[in-house]
Amino acid sequence: MNTADFARQDVLDRLRRSAGDPHRRILFTGATVVTMDPALGVLDGADLLVEGATVAAVGRNLPAAGDAIVVDASGTILAPGFVDTHRHAWEAQLRRIMPDVDDLAGYVTGTLLGFAPAYRPEDMYTGTRLAALTALDAGITTMLDFSHNSRTAAHSDAAVRALADTGIRGVHAAMGPHFGAWDRQWPEDLARLKAEYGGDLLTFRLAALATDEIAGPGLAYGPRLARLAAEYGVGVSVDAVLGAASSRAVLEWEAQGLLGPHVTLIHATGLSADAWRAIGDTGTTISLAPTSDAQIGLDTAVPAVDEALAAGVRPGLGIDVEVALASDMFTQMRALHTIQRMRAVEAVHGSGREPSRIGTRDVLDFATLQGARTNGLEDVTGSLTPGKQADLLMITAEEVNNMPLNDAVGTVVLGADARNIEAVLVAGRVRKWAGRILDVDLRALREEVAASRDHLLAAVRGTTVTD
Repeated sequence: MNTADFARQDVLDRLRRSAGDPHRRILFTGATVVTMDPALGVLDGADLLVEGATVAAVGRNLPAAGDAIVVDASGTILAPGFVDTHRHAWEAQLRRIMPDVDDLAGYVTGTLLGFAPAYRPEDMYTGTRLAALTALDAGITTMLDFSHNSRTAAHSDAAVRALADTGIRGVHAAMGPHFGAWDRQWPEDLARLKAEYGGDLLTFRLAALATDEIAGPGLAYGPRLARLAAEYGVGVSVDAVLGAASSRAVLEWEAQGLLGPHVTLIHATGLSADAWRAIGDTGTTISLAPTSDAQIGLDTAVPAVDEALAAGVRPGLGIDVEVALASDMFTQMRALHTIQRMRAVEAVHGSGREPSRIGTRDVLDFATLQGARTNGLEDVTGSLTPGKQADLLMITAEEVNNMPLNDAVGTVVLGADARNIEAVLVAGRVRKWAGRILDVDLRALREEVAASRDHLLAAVRGTTVTD
């Protein structure tokens, strides 16, 4: 271990000893600070002060109080943590089990009809914890877990405890399962979950489907679920918003007064112009899943970023299903950036007209501030604005894949990956340091994940997996 490593360990020890102190101050010095606050922008050679759980100040040459823990952040980019607006976290031990799934029916049949009924509460815990730890390792500090396998209260409890145990800023969006036996405790059990587990880092939403096409009317968003969400004081996340049937549903919700900023529509591919008009008029939020739409082929298979922007909606981004997709936000940003710019140029090719391209700053905005707004947490996280929670990343800019640092936003979006994330803080608490996720026994986790995966394979396929 060299001198720098000793220094980092000493700083980490001090940070961990003082983690519960609301007056503990951390001063990051000499960084390029990508605030994602439109009023603050990007600051070169700047400092960031954290006090307790919040960002206290951002600027150059901030004074270091005698009791502040000083972190030399030169050669790094400080950025807000990424915000995942849609992930089915319980599936994580089934990662890439169907990497070439071709359509929604294949996913539904293989995962929701096949594996989901075999899940025990302990499998819910294992999958959700694995997904949350992976998110933190890759710089996602807020994750909405669309937990649509809530077979019993114990299954839901396990999923929520998994979020809490990792220290991620978790949004538990609860929904009953599509198929198989379950206790029918949802959606009413959501009130208990919120009362029992709600706090600074854990918030709750009601999850639903857009229509009754997949699993019947009980899981479809409508007046009853909207009334319960309002009664419980939670937002609503609606999945499988796809095509003509969902377009009709959107217009029905508009007529019934069921849309608004508290509602998030997920995917939103293949929607009609009238549906987009309703979404924009009501301020309804959108969660795009760029790789899911394109790779699995959901309706048009084209992420609806142009439609959202035309309706005045700046979307958030989500990972969706790890059974077939990548787990990190870097992939989502790059996929969306590439697909949109490709289509923009193709649309005007040979016409002499100028293509309407999005840029790297747009997709980073979607992955941070707009994701927070989509999850109902815009006042809490999503930018390094003084007064917000200190959910932040320290990204090395001098590794071989990032040097030399020429454009900080471009480096975060197009150059960096999980190996460059030196540190992750959530509400001022360190979750990753010196490039390693903290408080995780990787050997024990590996054994737990493999055992859960093997149970599911044996239950569904009548086989076992050996190393």
